[in-house]
Amino acid sequence: MISLEFLLATGIGVVTASGIYLLLRGRTFPVILGLSLLGYAVNVFIFSMGRLKTNAAPILVNTTQSTDPLPQALVLTAIVIGFATTAFVVQLALRSRHESGSDHVDAAIPEQAPHTIQRQVKDAS
Repeated sequence: MISLEFLLATGIGVVTASGIYLLLRGRTFPVILGLSLLGYAVNVFIFSMGRLKTNAAPILVNTTQSTDPLPQALVLTAIVIGFATTAFVVQLALRSRHESGSDHVDAAIPEQAPHTIQRQVKDAS
């Protein structure tokens, strides 16, 4: 049977890998999504640092099991900050798109693909 820790670690790894893949794309929207995915992966990682316990109180009471409330507070704060920074980055991307006329990260339109260049050379000869 798969343990909860293994499942959580695999999920964090998949979300992190997806975020890195999207960060390496050439357009601004996938880069913004990649940054958001990385933020979500970090939030889940921080939340898991409080240890995974079921049926445990989130605050200290007279029970034997309780979870650490600090990672929960950190994740809640990180979610709010993540929304604000995502909105700011979207605004920057829209402004860059408006000023440069391109949504590429480096604000340059990529050159033609190599296969179209080869076709043009063959047609010219």
